[in-house]
Amino acid sequence: MAKDLTLIFILALPLIGFAINGVFGKKLPKVLVGGLATAAVFLAFLLALTLFNGLEGVQIVRLFEILHYDNFQINASFQIDALSVWMTLIITGIGSLIHLFSMGYMSHDEGYHKFFTYLNLFIFSMLLLVLGSNYFVLFFGWEGVGMCSYLLIGFHYNDAEKGIANSLAARKAFIMNRIGDAGLLLGLFMLIGQFGSLEYLEIGKMLQSNPALQGGAMFFITLCLFIAATGKSAQIPLFTWLPDAMAGPTPVSALIHAATMVTAGIYLTVRSNFLFELAPLTQNIILYVGLATTLVAAFMALRQNDIKKVLAYSTVSQLGLMFVALGFGTYTVALFHVTTHAFFKALLFLGSGSVIHGMHEEQDIRKMGGLAKLMPITHFTFLIGTMAIAGIPFLSGFYSKDEILAQALHHNPVVYVVLVLAVTLTAIYMFRLYFLTFHGTFRGTDALKAKVHESGLSMTLPLMVLAVLSVFGGLLNLPGLFFHGAAHWFDHYLSNGTFGLSSVHNAHLDFNTAMGLMIFASFIAIIVGFWAFRNYAQKGALAKSDEQMNAWETLSAKKLYIDEIYNAIFVQPLLKISQFLATVFDVQILRNGVYALADSILNTATQTRKWQNGFLSSYLFWMVLGLILFVSYYILKLTVWH
Repeated sequence: MAKDLTLIFILALPLIGFAINGVFGKKLPKVLVGGLATAAVFLAFLLALTLFNGLEGVQIVRLFEILHYDNFQINASFQIDALSVWMTLIITGIGSLIHLFSMGYMSHDEGYHKFFTYLNLFIFSMLLLVLGSNYFVLFFGWEGVGMCSYLLIGFHYNDAEKGIANSLAARKAFIMNRIGDAGLLLGLFMLIGQFGSLEYLEIGKMLQSNPALQGGAMFFITLCLFIAATGKSAQIPLFTWLPDAMAGPTPVSALIHAATMVTAGIYLTVRSNFLFELAPLTQNIILYVGLATTLVAAFMALRQNDIKKVLAYSTVSQLGLMFVALGFGTYTVALFHVTTHAFFKALLFLGSGSVIHGMHEEQDIRKMGGLAKLMPITHFTFLIGTMAIAGIPFLSGFYSKDEILAQALHHNPVVYVVLVLAVTLTAIYMFRLYFLTFHGTFRGTDALKAKVHESGLSMTLPLMVLAVLSVFGGLLNLPGLFFHGAAHWFDHYLSNGTFGLSSVHNAHLDFNTAMGLMIFASFIAIIVGFWAFRNYAQKGALAKSDEQMNAWETLSAKKLYIDEIYNAIFVQPLLKISQFLATVFDVQILRNGVYALADSILNTATQTRKWQNGFLSSYLFWMVLGLILFVSYYILKLTVWH
């Protein structure tokens, strides 16, 4: 019973924050609005810790019945297990830090109360998604985060300069996610048809007890679920919305990219592991889509000059890495990288927000430089995040990336080679970003340099906490080379506490191979870091202008022209069809048809109203005419027809 109440409060707290700020926030002081929203999420995190400490197996918390028809039933119920509790810790823990950061970052924004209202609703929706015990509750959370992302990406829709662009970016995210959502809906309908249930545990136990259900339908069900995952977690071809999502305020970017929305597709796949294990063809599709995404996005990030766009394409690339791990069936490895990525990517996005705040909304790294001395805390924490994502030894990203590379080497050496290339590109673009931003001479105006300042404590404190997590996050799943007692804790935690994962075993390389792999990965990261330092810090190389770029640099800067290709293949034809329908079908057929019908009715009424003109002579005329016609009809009937 205590766990039931704890779970209900975890869900209720951000919902209460959303309701209070939504109704009364405009009249409340800003510090109270931000404090309430932040406290609601932080208290939910503390409650999630109590669930984590007292976790014992799987527990279902049922609130009420939604639908009951014959043998089919849908409940508003929630599942407490290792996976749902861990995701809750990430969402509320990282989310509370992002809320705290937002109190400083958004302090001068006119829509302050509205921003925190949306943030709390976002957290509530994501908690619904990960805590639900069935796909129906997951779908509600799934759609909730989609709606909130639309609201937050286009938050500054009325901005004088970028309002239209912000609105278009929000619309793009909304539409591309709806494509994925169509796959999710189709998958859910097929699950109902195949199993007569949407409960995770019921479906999993049916598959165990009745092998006849493991037919060809499993491929189509899992393929639909993966289509949904490509939308939320930004995989090819539904990935172009994520970089455009940078139109939202920077804390939104951190929330979407690190702890919540983009992890939804990973969570859906891990939660449905018992389905994907029976669909090897879908797993291969996941593997190669993830492989292509991680490489393509890393290439695109090489020559981006917007500080947030670099991190956005980095997120797409890192999500591709996670899907590669899922394609190999190594679910806990993917979740381990989800966790460390939440630490260092939230740090990097909030760090970029601190830079943008200190630079008075400037985002172009070509106009930065020399910020290490002007913003020392932001600089040091950003450096830690950069080293973590680049794979510098003994930081969190080093361990989680190395796990994925180890699985790739074990399953498919060709995939391993491609991943090494993607990881190398990651180190290149991240160190380029770091050195161009914080080293060299300041490339902005003197007036701007005089205004650059370090952010306040509400913004730097989350950076410091995330920096610590980015350093020590790898301790969660240490390899078994030297740490036999504490090795692979995270694997054991998830496998033993999540349905279906206990039967999935990750490959562990022998000592010599694992050591060689770690040394090789460390060598790449260190060499790239040294090269970037020599090139961008010591030699003072600058980001090239568009006119100075060669062919491959232009391809990277223009993002392989994929947006332009989508525009030519999908957007423009749809617009032309819409224009045709609007001008021909709507105007000429529908509108003119409606007008013609109205005119005919009016003309008919004009003629028939003469019958009711109030003159007795007219009424006598029509009466006599009617009698004549009536008598004539009967005379003809008797004489001619008979």
